[in-house]
Amino acid sequence: MATPQNKNATALHSSKQGSQQGFIYLPLIAGWLVPGAGHFLLRKWGRGALLAVSVLGMFVLGIAMQGKLYTSAQNILDLLGMGGDLGNGLLYIVSRAMGLGAEPVQVTTADYGTRFIVVAGLLNVIAAVDAHNLRTGRKL
Repeated sequence: MATPQNKNATALHSSKQGSQQGFIYLPLIAGWLVPGAGHFLLRKWGRGALLAVSVLGMFVLGIAMQGKLYTSAQNILDLLGMGGDLGNGLLYIVSRAMGLGAEPVQVTTADYGTRFIVVAGLLNVIAAVDAHNLRTGRKL
């Protein structure tokens, strides 16, 4: 005969299994491609909106400051910068396709803009991993 503790444990186990159904990497991939999308999929509207505004704002400010988008890696610092830029997902791909961030640096704020773009990508990667952790139940 099942005791109340066993019933609670069984209900908890079945609810965890139910939350694990489906493609568990969808919030991670969606969150990387579109800032905040991973949290929106998980119905974390406030957190998703905050992350989307933060990443998009930093990226747009970086482009507005004529920041450079890394297109190739000539040395280790360029490789790290390119990795940060790739963290922006579709923002990076669309900006490259439109030719943004490719002009030679003409103003002193361009270096700050470049850093804004890289940091936006790194923040987006952290947000995507956070969405994945929420999806897998590692974080509440």
